[in-house]
Amino acid sequence: MSAGAGRGRPNRLTTLLPATENGYGAPLPFERLRMIRPLDVTPTPASPTPAPLIAVDRAAAELRRGGVVAVRSGATVTGMLAAEAVDAEAVAALKQWSGVTPELAVTARRAAVLGLPATEFVTVLGSPAGLPAEAMAWLADPCARVLAPPTVSALSTRAAIAGSGPAAAVALAKLARLLPAAVVVETAFLPADIPVVEAADIAAYQHVAAHTLRIVSQARVPLKDAENARIVAFRPSDGGIEHLAIIIGEPDSEQAVLARLHSECFTGDLLGSLRCDCGDQLRGAIAEIAQTGSGILLYLAQEGRGIGLVNKLRAYQLQDEGFDTLDANLQLGFDDDERIYQPAAQMLRLLGVGRVRLMTNNPNKVEALARHGIAVDQRVPHVFPANDHNQAYLLTKATRGGHLF
Repeated sequence: MSAGAGRGRPNRLTTLLPATENGYGAPLPFERLRMIRPLDVTPTPASPTPAPLIAVDRAAAELRRGGVVAVRSGATVTGMLAAEAVDAEAVAALKQWSGVTPELAVTARRAAVLGLPATEFVTVLGSPAGLPAEAMAWLADPCARVLAPPTVSALSTRAAIAGSGPAAAVALAKLARLLPAAVVVETAFLPADIPVVEAADIAAYQHVAAHTLRIVSQARVPLKDAENARIVAFRPSDGGIEHLAIIIGEPDSEQAVLARLHSECFTGDLLGSLRCDCGDQLRGAIAEIAQTGSGILLYLAQEGRGIGLVNKLRAYQLQDEGFDTLDANLQLGFDDDERIYQPAAQMLRLLGVGRVRLMTNNPNKVEALARHGIAVDQRVPHVFPANDHNQAYLLTKATRGGHLF
């Protein structure tokens, strides 16, 4: 085999050799060659879907349609509506069948923004006469500027602890990718036609869904900067949103694989938005992995740091009013970063990868992968030039988010 073998179509041995600027380098002595252990991308059979996943998925879908859901926590039943779908008719109907005056449950973050007493998890807001639907909308949505503000000082407040019905209701609204607020009533009466979900199942949903991920399909997809690429699709057993792995080259699962965790960004990845650096990071990671020789980019369905596309657009509206990228999330009632990385760890395990060299500027990703059982041998910086539209965004990520540039 000659030193110029790589200039044509490389054979199996030359693909294992280190690349040079002129092609594949001269072959190493045979005893130094190491056969790689390829990733396992075989689709796996479906397993029975855990009943709690189905219940939470159905309840989230009902909320998105503007319907009523019942959350059960021990002997207590909490009826709920998504706050962003509420209107006067819905509030009246909720009061009529429950016999209880509806209240509004918001996150501790949102309550603090409103200047209300601090709580640890969720704050429930009420009024002796009941809160009108318009007041609930204003309290839940910082973008509802066209509505007249209620008198916040006249509200009654109480804390709802983790695992309670109101706290689970807010968590369910988050899972439905809605504003993190819910109109709630606590009652012993439960109409037969209302979906019921356990508070404990809502709390465990993301963990269980990640655990049930499986490979459902894979195909070769040549990319502009990485012609030797495959896309592998992963789906949870409840049929939820798929996550994707872009596998470039032939990663060796016995070595630390060059990897990037990329949260989907419709505006940046697809439209080329200049408000963020997501598009640059996506295309730059693909090009760098291809240039290195092999690696994996996990494309995770967690738009807007986990709050969803619609809420991200709300956050953009607030940024235009002067809030930075983190404070905009807090104004909406979210944490500054709602992402979880258990799905990413599970995807890597399914591919047979236990160690990575992680392309990231975010130390939290390193810690999260390690916490979920994936060893990070090295953090590989992943930095791109700023533009006039995202300079403040990148500065906030560095000074307040702890990103390393």
